[in-house]
Amino acid sequence: MKNISKKSLFVFLIGIVLLITSCQTIDKEETSSQDLEVKFVVTDTMQSKFYDADGNVIDEPELGDSLYGQDAQYQGIMPSYTDNGDGTVTDNNTGLMWQQTPPTDKMSYDEAVEYVENLELGGYTDWRLPTIKESFSLANMDGQLNAEDISESTPYIDSDYFDFFYDENRPYTGSYWTSSVTKIPAENEYEEMEKNYGFNWADGHLKSYGDGYYLDGSSTGSSIPAGVRAVRGEEGVFGVNDFVDNEDGTITDNATGLMWSQQDSGAINDDGSIRDVDDDNYGLGRTWVDTLEWVQSVNEANYMGYSDWRLPNAKELQSIVEYGITELPVVDTDYFDLSREDCYMWTSTTCGDFPDTALYFAFGKAYGINLASGGAAGMSNDEQMGPPPEGDSDGELPPIMEQSSEESTSTEDVTVADFVDTHGPGAMRNDYKDTTGAATQAPALSRALWEQLYGEEYPYEYDEANDTTTIFDLSASENAADYIVIYNYALLVRDAN
Repeated sequence: MKNISKKSLFVFLIGIVLLITSCQTIDKEETSSQDLEVKFVVTDTMQSKFYDADGNVIDEPELGDSLYGQDAQYQGIMPSYTDNGDGTVTDNNTGLMWQQTPPTDKMSYDEAVEYVENLELGGYTDWRLPTIKESFSLANMDGQLNAEDISESTPYIDSDYFDFFYDENRPYTGSYWTSSVTKIPAENEYEEMEKNYGFNWADGHLKSYGDGYYLDGSSTGSSIPAGVRAVRGEEGVFGVNDFVDNEDGTITDNATGLMWSQQDSGAINDDGSIRDVDDDNYGLGRTWVDTLEWVQSVNEANYMGYSDWRLPNAKELQSIVEYGITELPVVDTDYFDLSREDCYMWTSTTCGDFPDTALYFAFGKAYGINLASGGAAGMSNDEQMGPPPEGDSDGELPPIMEQSSEESTSTEDVTVADFVDTHGPGAMRNDYKDTTGAATQAPALSRALWEQLYGEEYPYEYDEANDTTTIFDLSASENAADYIVIYNYALLVRDAN
């Protein structure tokens, strides 16, 4: 070393440092997909308030009360995040790593795919679009949108860890791209468009929107604009069920640790007995309030040997939805035996923006009215981009809201034939909790759709003289199916361990 100059030694040491750093960077990129242990953990929705059927905040109901058993009654696994200090956040429950600050600009679907493929963040380059189940894992259902004053709004994501930006012009537009798309075969021209599922962090809704492609893979020429929040972690783990048929009318999902009733409420009486398919009441739905009472009844009856059943919250129910399959219902029918293939399933979760409604998942098609005005269904002339990006109707404004004269005149002749699958099986929507107040009757188009779907007369009492039905003019809203039928179905859930 005596013959080596200080300058040469310095250059030599710098080279060594650069070599080590380069190796570490290469090693980090090559092993980045393996250093996250991804698990299918369903965390709590974080809904903290109790509501009555009219949307008023109430004290916690006691066992025996008609409203006992709603979401806030039960606390699941609490969300837990780590801010890594490099623009990334790790979900300590699922193992997934997330982009902390999404781009402020919305993108087309193709632009979103290109963006995540080229994203380098936190020293990692293996970022991708999340699945809809991965995206919904971050949902905080204690959010609420105040479209008049966004400073008073709470996003449906933990803002202590994740950044979210409201669109100041259209604050209800907060849907983000995922890799999950609809695959149910089309029955009409509208349904030939492939639609991409996204969760709306602004208003708490989960639906699908046109991504610029048809089901056959060809281009429609345009895509809606949506946000992007990238994720990284092993694929094919979170959201993949591991069902076991316990051969006693219950199904255990070893992936999530939840136990489910094999049949839904349309086949189960209040005393826990099973209805025969020839029973007049087989497949009969219940209101949300009646469903909560039904859960208490089957617990009193010790249904299938258990007395701790509950109505699943939004995250629990979404955990068994199968996105991207080609047949209805969107659940594994090797394990679940539903009374209706094309049906809606209640959750225990109240809709944050419209608390007189509760959330449900469409296990069949998420029907809406095809207005067919100005090009593609449900769009104005300047929005030729597949299903409506997110207008007033996507903000779930109830049909009671004022509509423009143009909308009113363009929908006078709407019939049941104008129903299409606007947002895809597996969409999360909301419906009135009970037949009180405005929700005293089902709309005429809803009754007609029921008869078309199930081949039988609408089974619930209906008073044609009741003038409150004018509130339910489904033809006045592009997305009116969110208020289509208040007599929905339910599966039971309990903790397996």
